[in-house]
Amino acid sequence: MTEDQNPLALDNQLCFALYALNRAVTARYRPLLADLSLTYPQYLVMLVLWEADARGQQARVSEIGQRLRLDSGTLTPLLQRLEQRGLIRRQRRSDDERVVEAILTDEGRELRSRAGQVPLQLLCELGEEPEQILALKDQLRSMLSRLEARGSGMPSV
Repeated sequence: MTEDQNPLALDNQLCFALYALNRAVTARYRPLLADLSLTYPQYLVMLVLWEADARGQQARVSEIGQRLRLDSGTLTPLLQRLEQRGLIRRQRRSDDERVVEAILTDEGRELRSRAGQVPLQLLCELGEEPEQILALKDQLRSMLSRLEARGSGMPSV
């Protein structure tokens, strides 16, 4: 059996290719987000909040966790750091105290305009045609949907 046929060879593992790609892309984000003083996970939280704000809505903390596929033990410290920076505030809904919403502050909204350049800069860093990136993203989302539909063991939030 050659290495190309060995099912246990590291280079034949889809999971390792995805893991290595994730680490490489995240590393490319680091300098782009440094100007915003955001870590990559904080940036993802802010993306969800900017989307909700653009629709004139508040984001529930539970919804943020679902969108990012994060449990509360991981999400809560991210929100705390963003709140300490003055980018968001957390607030319980007056009509249902069980529901906590994350609300952008004016500073958090202002950061959105500065962050607008990040996706284009990353695209340039990747050195791929936009169509190829979009096709790959669609393929990955489709694969994720199928895995989640089959019960992939993702933590529920």
